[in-house]
Amino acid sequence: MDLNAWIDRLLADPDMQRMGHNQRPEDGNLGLGWLYYALGRIVRPKQAVVIGSWRGFVPLIVARALADNLEGGDLLFIDPSLVDRQWRDPERVQAFFARHDLDNVRHVPMTTQEFAASDEMAALPEIQYLFVDGYHTAEQARFDYEAFAPKLVTHGFALFHDSMIRRRSRIYGEENAYEMNVPDYIDELRGDASVEVLDVPFGTGVTLLRKRGPGSDRPRLEGIEGRCQVRADGSERVTS
Repeated sequence: MDLNAWIDRLLADPDMQRMGHNQRPEDGNLGLGWLYYALGRIVRPKQAVVIGSWRGFVPLIVARALADNLEGGDLLFIDPSLVDRQWRDPERVQAFFARHDLDNVRHVPMTTQEFAASDEMAALPEIQYLFVDGYHTAEQARFDYEAFAPKLVTHGFALFHDSMIRRRSRIYGEENAYEMNVPDYIDELRGDASVEVLDVPFGTGVTLLRKRGPGSDRPRLEGIEGRCQVRADGSERVTS
């Protein structure tokens, strides 16, 4: 389906207009979703991971980006459905993504702690795109990132949503209300010389993280330019 038509259909659902991504259906505007989609197209991940989603906005956007790449790509979506029954029924989950013309999403109804201890984690290949949007405490954001950091490649990105707000959340009910404090972990990361972090101050905020290390400052050149060889006289030759 044409991307614009796909977006219009997506944003026609009121649930897809919420949760702090600055979406706007009046002009088919994904808000921060454009960033999530763009990174999927730029990085071209073979494997992406999304942790947590209330109604599926982020996994839908990331999965669509992967599907639009010539290389394709798979999305692992981790959510134990603790808020309600949204992600409890495997057939319903599969049908949900199919309604949006996507068949590249694998959902696992686990916490990150449970998945990290599983054989599936051990078998997971390297990842190029990680989106952290689960339980919004500094402690859990730290666990979510550090569990997958060894598998995140140098030119990959990790994103943290709700990374610029501190407030009390009652999404799990009044009896389970808790303080959202992901910015505390982001502040820790700013002091870590092995990573770069950048806040994008829209919606409830999203923070991008990139690893530093050997080769991290060398850009990846792909497409026609990536197949160019520079001759001794400075001219270029395109290789097959």
